[in-house]
Amino acid sequence: MQAELEMVKALLGGDRRVVVLTGAGVSAESGVPTFRGRDGLWKHHRAEDLARPDAFAAHPELVWEFYNWRRRLVGNCYPNAAHLALAAMERQMPNFLLITQNVDGLHARAGSRKVLEMHGSLWQLCCTVCSHAREDFSELPDLPDCPVCGHLLRPGVVWFGEPLVPGVLKLAIEAVAKADVFLSVGTSNLVQPAASFYQLAKDHGAVTVEVNMEPTPNTGFMDFALHGPAGDILPELAGGLAG
Repeated sequence: MQAELEMVKALLGGDRRVVVLTGAGVSAESGVPTFRGRDGLWKHHRAEDLARPDAFAAHPELVWEFYNWRRRLVGNCYPNAAHLALAAMERQMPNFLLITQNVDGLHARAGSRKVLEMHGSLWQLCCTVCSHAREDFSELPDLPDCPVCGHLLRPGVVWFGEPLVPGVLKLAIEAVAKADVFLSVGTSNLVQPAASFYQLAKDHGAVTVEVNMEPTPNTGFMDFALHGPAGDILPELAGGLAG
C-alpha cells in the first residue's frame, strides 16, 4: 500500500481541486457509535427507528432522550488523527472541500472550516413550527422549546424518510463534479446520494480514492483503495503536502 500512498500524495499537491467525503468510520475512531452491528441498539431500540419524523411525532420525549444521550456522548469524544489531518489539508490546499455524512461536529472541533454537513448537526436545533434555528452546545431540557414561538424544538439533523437540504446537496454535487481528486473516507458507501458521488467525480475526470477499514461496494471502481484506519492513512497523506 505504500506505493499507492505515495501516488495519492503526489496527486494532492499544487492547486488541484480536492473534495473529501467522510462517513461514520472516521468518527468511530473517536469512539462515536456507528449504530451498525453491535452498536445498532440504544435501550433496545434501533437507531433507525428513532431517527424518523414519525417517531418524533409519536414519542418526542423518547427521541429527545436518545439525542440528548448522543449529544452527551459526542461531547465527551475528541477529534482523532484523521479529523486533524483533514483540517491540516484544508489549511495547506487552496481548493479543498470536506463533505461529511456525520452529525457530530468533530470536523469543526478539529479546525475544519470548509465543511458541508449533509445530514445536519446534533448541535443544531430547529423549531417544528417557525423558522427559528440555532446552534446550542449546552445541556438541554427533556423537551426543549422554541424561544421565539414556544413550540417544540427538534434536532437539526436529516432523519430517515426526509430529503437532504436542497442547498447543501446542490453545493455538494457542484463541488464533486468540479473535483480533480475525490476521496471517500470512512464510509461504507451504502447510503445515497453520497454513495454515488465517486461516479459523478469519475464522470467529470477526477481521480478517485477510497480510504476505509475494509472494501466497500465501490472499491473495485476506485482508482486507488487504501485500506486501514483513516487515523493512520490520512496523516501520511497530509504529511506529504507542503504547508
